[in-house]
Amino acid sequence: MKIRRVLVFPAGTEIGLEIYNSLKHCKEVEIFGAGQAISNPATFIFPSYHELPTINDSDWLQELIKLCRKLQIDYIFPAYDDAIVALAQNREKISAKVLIPSLEACLLTRSKALTYERLKSILRVPEIYSIGEADHFPLIVKPNRGQGSQDVTRVNSEQELSSALRVVNDPIICEYLPGEEFTVDCFSDRDRGLLFSGARIRLRTRNGIAVHTRSLWLDGVHEIASRISDELKLYGAWFFQLKRARNGELTLLEIAPRIAGSMSAHRVKGVNFPLLTIYESERLPLNLIILDKHIELDRSLQNRYQLNLAFEALYIDLDDTLILRGEVNLDALRLIFSCINKGIEIILITRHKGDLSKTLKKYRLESLFDDVIHLLDNQRKSDYIKNVNAIFVDDSFSERSEVNASLGIPTFDCSMIESLIFNRLEK
Repeated sequence: MKIRRVLVFPAGTEIGLEIYNSLKHCKEVEIFGAGQAISNPATFIFPSYHELPTINDSDWLQELIKLCRKLQIDYIFPAYDDAIVALAQNREKISAKVLIPSLEACLLTRSKALTYERLKSILRVPEIYSIGEADHFPLIVKPNRGQGSQDVTRVNSEQELSSALRVVNDPIICEYLPGEEFTVDCFSDRDRGLLFSGARIRLRTRNGIAVHTRSLWLDGVHEIASRISDELKLYGAWFFQLKRARNGELTLLEIAPRIAGSMSAHRVKGVNFPLLTIYESERLPLNLIILDKHIELDRSLQNRYQLNLAFEALYIDLDDTLILRGEVNLDALRLIFSCINKGIEIILITRHKGDLSKTLKKYRLESLFDDVIHLLDNQRKSDYIKNVNAIFVDDSFSERSEVNASLGIPTFDCSMIESLIFNRLEK
């Protein structure tokens, strides 16, 4: 089986994280991350993260070329809008294949003014006004080359318009669209045209990213997507955004020839956009099996940890720890399998009152452990923990206190388990 070595650059963006989440379980892909030497989530998530200058630094291209050669990278996914254009302009100098459409399409879609001008004959685009024409309000002032909703400003008067034009970089003045806003996730084949389009409504956004979105059927959207795909000759994954005008007509906001951060709403329905983009570039035959259900996605901050703790054995309690409120504690189970993946010994240590074998069988836990220690009430757990390089997980403070005082090993309750799970190793 051919293993594709894929680099995501810059990896710490929401786009980069969605590419990682799409490819991390694909057996035919080995994924690498690269980006600035600054605090970013990719350093916690990617199994291999490499420091590179930004595209605004003079040496970024040479350093990227060197990294691709060193890692024998086959494909690069750009994960930032300006990186798309920079990589498109230099793709011939890079040994790896850059997974984006033509330079013309990348340059055009980076400019809202050029996009609207090019597509105004085939779909509704916002009216654009010069300063002298802007005599009715409200209007929208936004950067011609912006991303998300950054610096997008609604203005209600000439004074507000003047203020916005002074602070927004490379501004354009657009018609105000008061209606619902949608993102349409798309995938196109360079020979067969549009193969997938899926609309989702943007219910809540943060920094321009839809953090609450719901898939839905939207009349006319597939036809709009086909027109865009054919006109711009797009291929691979891409998306566009629409908003309803005052008369309800769907109106184009922007197009981006890349993965969207919330494309996972359609990924989990069977459309793995990054993997399909790799296959499309290899001209492999493509077929989609799509789950015919609507889905709702909500995103929020997620905790990730790097805990400087190595251990050889996990001693874990059963009642109210591994089994909680009559169900298996999935966080504890995830910890156990994380330890199994690392070759760490797993020992169940419990004072379970009932038939332990019957309970373990009931919850299908009987084969998880290297050893099972079943104690009586008068026996101390610390007396049965023999590995000094172990950790102990138990819901009981008194049990943890006794073990910690006797052996000095780290102890954890259920609320601390998430810090022990080895995210980096879950490829």
